[in-house]
Amino acid sequence: MGDGGQRLQPEGLQRFLQLKPDAIAAVTERLYDAHGSVYAQFGPHGRAACRQDLSFHLEFLQGVLEFGIMQPMVDYLVWLGSVLEARAVSSSHLALSLDWLGEFFVAKMDAVDGGAIASALRGAREGFESAVELPIVAPLLSKPWVEMDGFEAALMAGHQSEALAVVNRCIDAGHSVVDVGMNVIQPALYEIGEKWQLNQISVAQEHLATAIAHAVMTVGLLRSTVSPMNGKRVLLACVQGNNHAVGARMVCDAFQLDGWDVQFLGADTPTSALVRHAAEWQPDVIGLSVSLPQQLAAAKDAIARLSERLGTTRPPVILGGLVINRFSHLAEMVGADAHSSDPLEAVAYARRLVGLGGPVALVSA
Repeated sequence: MGDGGQRLQPEGLQRFLQLKPDAIAAVTERLYDAHGSVYAQFGPHGRAACRQDLSFHLEFLQGVLEFGIMQPMVDYLVWLGSVLEARAVSSSHLALSLDWLGEFFVAKMDAVDGGAIASALRGAREGFESAVELPIVAPLLSKPWVEMDGFEAALMAGHQSEALAVVNRCIDAGHSVVDVGMNVIQPALYEIGEKWQLNQISVAQEHLATAIAHAVMTVGLLRSTVSPMNGKRVLLACVQGNNHAVGARMVCDAFQLDGWDVQFLGADTPTSALVRHAAEWQPDVIGLSVSLPQQLAAAKDAIARLSERLGTTRPPVILGGLVINRFSHLAEMVGADAHSSDPLEAVAYARRLVGLGGPVALVSA
């Protein structure tokens, strides 16, 4: 049990997953029947967007049903409510969609499992409606530096050269690329994400900002002095379904500067590929990034399959990412050996796990 109430047994969870597509289709049509005139502003792609939102509802709900934790779903609903309000769609439509999803599963599943799902959806709605402010879905690790404003402005304008100039000035002042990432790049991207949420910028602008951030991080790393190799290997990846790779990239840079042999598999790494590569490359530590609660199932599956494939030789797994920053106890629930809230902490944990002495060694340019 947890703050989400009744968890589903494996059979009930499997039935829930089988019914998800039908539930999404049914509730989409009900919403359009009731509020089609409001959604007309979104044109021919409106139904697809509605289905996507409902799919996210159910992915967060899966985390409630499987892990018994409600707060991530409430945070998501409050965030989505603000997005909808910024686009002239009442958040009451969001509450209604939760009710109708509950009605669907009560009608299609046995009384116990259907009731558990409806109860979880009611709890999510109550949490959403009682929230008085936006949740901190992307907590900052430290107070941003003053350079963050100029970097954000460069990203917003799409000026890669100006963004790079900001990073270069920080590195010239003696800061490591990891420190710059934590105190300039990441908070700037959070600010831009909030602007998208409030419908102040387009998806294209947000994607461009992320692409520029990746590019300048690469240049920053190339300017950095790497510590002597310590003889240890670390394999890093974003779990299947996680497309947010900037944070994991920062962790990658921290390990590299500390003298590790690093391989980063990037965003949305298929679990089968991760397990196969770990067996072939034989890292000393594995780091996995999880951004959203619905990705916890992928992390749990990855760790279980790594254990099945490698047995007692499985290296320790460190879990990180936004959802772990907020709910650190989930790392143990999915089978991780440790968790970290920032790149330096991840490297420090890894050093202890493999028996390396001394502090993390990050050398600036």
